[in-house]
Amino acid sequence: MTATLDTPIAPALGLHDDLTNEEYHADKTSLSSSGARKLLPPSCPAKFRYEQDHPQPAKKTFDYGNAAHKLVLGNGPELILVDRPAWTTKAAKAEVAEARARGGIPLKQHEIDMVHAMAAAIRRHPLAAALLDPAYGAPEQSGFWIDGPTGIRRRVRFDWLPSIHSGPLIIPDYKTTTDASNDAMEKDIAKYGYNCQAAWYEEAAQALDLGGKDTEMLLIVQEKTAPYLVNVIGVDFMSREIGRGKNRAAIETFADCMATGNWPGYGDEPNYLSLPGWAENRDKEIYL
Repeated sequence: MTATLDTPIAPALGLHDDLTNEEYHADKTSLSSSGARKLLPPSCPAKFRYEQDHPQPAKKTFDYGNAAHKLVLGNGPELILVDRPAWTTKAAKAEVAEARARGGIPLKQHEIDMVHAMAAAIRRHPLAAALLDPAYGAPEQSGFWIDGPTGIRRRVRFDWLPSIHSGPLIIPDYKTTTDASNDAMEKDIAKYGYNCQAAWYEEAAQALDLGGKDTEMLLIVQEKTAPYLVNVIGVDFMSREIGRGKNRAAIETFADCMATGNWPGYGDEPNYLSLPGWAENRDKEIYL
């Protein structure tokens, strides 16, 4: 591929330990797990393509999670203290903008204290600390491979990849949330497609010769409020198989869109819809 201002050279196939987050996400020729989820309902290919062409600017809502990733994983943007009583002043806004322009994460002192406390809680959790032990792994590893059935490029960016392991490869993935309880996380697995992510990571590990069919992704989920509780969660077999099927549908969609240059939205013809089942059952008893 010839590089231009609009089409940077796609990273080579295989594993990379030196790609920045920006370089990884700049590759429009490959499909990631999060991208695959964006291609499927309730989203659509048009939204996926728009977000590729118009990357979202940094948002305050993502700062806590990104800052925690930096301290927990040991890699990521610089945390920059904006030590002003209020961020609504012109001077404070300029300081925040400057921090973001430098690629950093602007934070207040209590926010920096919070993410340090979160990192400390991770280190106190026996399993989470072992999974993220810097003596046996490294953060932010990127991989690229060819999908056999379609020939498209697929990609993955592991939060953490073990460099030494005995037995099955266990790939930890760190996430922050407001509620890390089992009940809440069951809902989040469905809402955010973590079962799809787990299946994607398994296939990535096999394609990149990192692990076998017994590879497993474990979510290290941490609450963003004290005492910053940690829950290490695996996704069961059936949920992963459903995720694998959804991934395949997304891959086929991506391949078709890449081949045709058409990234459809919700359709060009009327979509005839029904009442939700609960509303139909309620109203037909009263009005029919």
